[in-house]
Amino acid sequence: MFTHIDEKHDFPQLMRENFEGKRTYVTENGDRYPSITTVLGYKIKPAIKAWRKKVGEQTANKISRQSSVRGTKIHGVCEDYLNNKELNTEMLSFVEEDMFDNMRLYLDKIDNIHAIEQFLYSDHLRLAGQADCIAEFEGKLSIIDFKTSAKRKTKSYIKNYFAQCAGYAIMFEERTGIPITNSVIIIGVQDEEPQLFIEHRDNYTEYLLECRDLYENNA
Repeated sequence: MFTHIDEKHDFPQLMRENFEGKRTYVTENGDRYPSITTVLGYKIKPAIKAWRKKVGEQTANKISRQSSVRGTKIHGVCEDYLNNKELNTEMLSFVEEDMFDNMRLYLDKIDNIHAIEQFLYSDHLRLAGQADCIAEFEGKLSIIDFKTSAKRKTKSYIKNYFAQCAGYAIMFEERTGIPITNSVIIIGVQDEEPQLFIEHRDNYTEYLLECRDLYENNA
């Protein structure tokens, strides 16, 4: 059983809206901020476009769709697991169930959970989003992100993942006054052992701000 912290944080009430074709969040004060995922994705848009051209639109759409469905299903089971709910794995394929079972190696290192799937925003960053998990990992308060992949990732390939965690850490501190410096990425890999990456938040804040400025000036 996972322990959930009863402390009542001043978490915001956000409305998620599509605005001019982009995902945005509207704060209780009426400020509209772009999704941190959208902002970080803008930076790698040329690389994604080149990949789609290389493999072809039909193949790219198929891969993207399969990846999205798999990620959503496994993410949901991870959420239920951490919320101490009875697991329904019937919706998972054999491969997906195996990926989740392997991820438990690292999920079981999580405890003292502050929030799961929590909306956050930062006036300082002018960004908003939804954090997967805010909890202790091996005893250290962390922003924890769950990912899935058809193949193993290198640290250089997941720069956006760490920047996203850095953003959520800043948002959480701005809302609660509690600093978080630990970013944890857990990746379920198809037919492989899961991957674990841990980084310090401040190693990616400069990159995050660079992505935000690029988005604000060009998108």
